[in-house]
Amino acid sequence: MRKVNPIRRPAQQQSRLLLFNKPYGVLTQFSGETADITLKHYIDVADVYPAGRLDKDSEGLLVLTNNGNWQHRISDPKHKMAKTYWVQVEGIPSAQTLAQLTQGVRLNDGMTLPAKVELLPQAPAVWPRNPPIRVRQSIPDSWLALTIHEGKNRQVRRMTAAVGHPTLRLIRAQIGPWDLTDLGPGEWREVAPLW
Repeated sequence: MRKVNPIRRPAQQQSRLLLFNKPYGVLTQFSGETADITLKHYIDVADVYPAGRLDKDSEGLLVLTNNGNWQHRISDPKHKMAKTYWVQVEGIPSAQTLAQLTQGVRLNDGMTLPAKVELLPQAPAVWPRNPPIRVRQSIPDSWLALTIHEGKNRQVRRMTAAVGHPTLRLIRAQIGPWDLTDLGPGEWREVAPLW
């Protein structure tokens, strides 16, 4: 009679949740071409993955986890987790333009959901961007706080362009209850999960 060894199952991995302030020019993935700067240049934690994305030319809050259910809850629009962006735009939007953004904007892939938008009285206290944005002496710029509940590709940039105010700089400041507090560009910290 042959002896059968019991199946050894790996110990349950502890679920982790990280907040990262993604700098400009960093890919929201752990691999890339040789010249690419990726998450692996900043985060040395095994088996965590982004819950959602930020374009290479966008900055700010990224949530990473090793728990697939949490990843889905954070990134899937059906869970309605709000995402707030600080958006530096070309020009100064009128009240009518802000109302357009609030009601939703027609993009080539359909209408956006209503958003919450506020024209900020001054620029938020943010770090200098490297490289700096392009500045036009004859055209002023302004900052918006824009909160959305969906995640169409490059949505915020397309929304501001559709209403005549192209985005110059885009920083995600908050996802649900998490924000950039005490995180400089390239810094991360682990937080307790909500669930």
